Amino acid sequence: MDQITTHVLDTAQGKPADGIRITLQRPSDNGRWDDICSGITNEDGRIPGFMDSNSIPPGVYRMLFDTASYFDKEGVKGFYPYVPVVFEIRDTEHYHIPLLLNPFGYSTYRGS
Repeated sequence: MDQITTHVLDTAQGKPADGIRITLQRPSDNGRWDDICSGITNEDGRIPGFMDSNSIPPGVYRMLFDTASYFDKEGVKGFYPYVPVVFEIRDTEHYHIPLLLNPFGYSTYRGS
């Protein structure tokens, strides 16, 4: 199992959100974010093999969800063109970062 997984649910439609590009990033020394890996959610709102089972060291990371492309595909005018979720890893445990999404809001939490 990947160290970091995600699941995106479209709460306005009551279904998984397929076709969302998600990029895992880490901060660089120049104040920008470097990409580690990325993928696109499937019909279940997940990305199997997102990290190719690679492990990353403790630190601060960001998952960047491209929600504009998803809402465009769905024919919906969304308010948030992307959703950045910044979190801290403290060990080598599994981290599940789900996103509950609708055109005018979102929420996230540490899942299991």
